[in-house]
Amino acid sequence: MIRNVLSIAGSDPSGGAGIQADLKAFSARGVYGMAVLTALTAQNTQGVSGVHLVPPQFVADQINAVFADVRVDAVKIGMIANAGIAEAVAGALTDHRDIPIVIDPVMIAKGGAALLAPEAVDVLTRRLLPLATLLTPNLPEAAALLHQPVATNRAEMAAQAERLRALGPAAVLVKGGHLDSDESPDVLATAAGLHWFEARRVPTKNTHGTGCTLSSALAAELVGASAQEAVAIAKEYLAGAVAASGHLTVGSGHGPVQHFHALWEDGE
Repeated sequence: MIRNVLSIAGSDPSGGAGIQADLKAFSARGVYGMAVLTALTAQNTQGVSGVHLVPPQFVADQINAVFADVRVDAVKIGMIANAGIAEAVAGALTDHRDIPIVIDPVMIAKGGAALLAPEAVDVLTRRLLPLATLLTPNLPEAAALLHQPVATNRAEMAAQAERLRALGPAAVLVKGGHLDSDESPDVLATAAGLHWFEARRVPTKNTHGTGCTLSSALAAELVGASAQEAVAIAKEYLAGAVAASGHLTVGSGHGPVQHFHALWEDGE
């Protein structure tokens, strides 16, 4: 049975992040992808120059329309943008806690643009985090959710992962890509404890949409798999996508990863 996975996120017209990256990752991982738009952005590999938000009620209408007709096996939540949209998404998903829900708390774009209004952080924390099967913040996002300084070492990463899990998610994956190190470790906090995933940093500027891609791959894998198993598979997929990103020639800033590296001949 082919799984059906829904992404609730913003759009990236350059194709490297957001809904576009999610649908590519879903396809690459062998699941049928669906998409609910929360925002339109004007962006490219160099940054975000504009955002147009979808009205909260219409976000909810999109979600309800999908669930009314399609079996949804998992959900990935990306860009929420503001408190109204966060409330709408939480309300629409409250009756669907029986399926895996991955939340990637998109807060800041690669170029530094804010993608989540400050007042939305409280709603995200109170209403959405308790619905999460897995929360996947990077270091700045974890710090912002906890109102703490950004973690600079493994001990601080582990502590923040456990504090975030105490807010309601069944599991939390704190990503260490922002560490000032040749290594890029991630830590997974679950009821069973902490588990580290080790990785060498890939020397490339093509990191546009890595968070979107990882969280989408996780949503695709979480159906029938444990969080630890899903993270191991999704990280291996993302590592391959980043390593093959040089085959693409997209933009002059932070380029996208090669989502179909395992499907296209020689990744090209």
